[in-house]
Amino acid sequence: MLPSGFETPRVVMRPIQGSDADAIFQTWAQDPDITRFLIWKPHCSIEDTRSYLAHCVAEPPEASRTYALIDRKHGDLLGSFRVRRVAHMRLECGYLLAKNFWGKGLMTEVLTAVIDWASEQADVKSFGAVCDVDNLASARVMTKVGLACHGILPNWIVHPNLSDAPRDCLNFGVQFHPNGRLIGE
Repeated sequence: MLPSGFETPRVVMRPIQGSDADAIFQTWAQDPDITRFLIWKPHCSIEDTRSYLAHCVAEPPEASRTYALIDRKHGDLLGSFRVRRVAHMRLECGYLLAKNFWGKGLMTEVLTAVIDWASEQADVKSFGAVCDVDNLASARVMTKVGLACHGILPNWIVHPNLSDAPRDCLNFGVQFHPNGRLIGE
């Protein structure tokens, strides 16, 4: 089972919920800069956001969970973070952050907390993520938290805000030692 939440010094992560629709629509779902490297186009209406949230909430929490990132101090919605089981003993993640919170180290803080939790789970042996080859900010975050770049996955995924054709992605990951330490640190 994926946890019901995480906490870092500046962020509270809780499961995303339908009542987040208005804030998500206004904060990032319709912003082309934020959705540039995502696998979905900017939302045109609040109904698009409600549909997205219904999908997130319906996913079984043992397989996938999307979290709302909430600023601990002011209660602002900062972004979202999804963790999912993709294979036996492997987790992957995806994330986004509202533009006015870029460059403050928040996603590095959040990703570190999730990796730390994952490294302590007996049923998790590896953790990873991919990002578009042009998404240098996300690649920097993953490198900072200790994920190794394992190379390029050619024609891996469609990022519809960039192209209708599958694009190359950078493949990041880490394996965990049986006592919870990262292998290769």
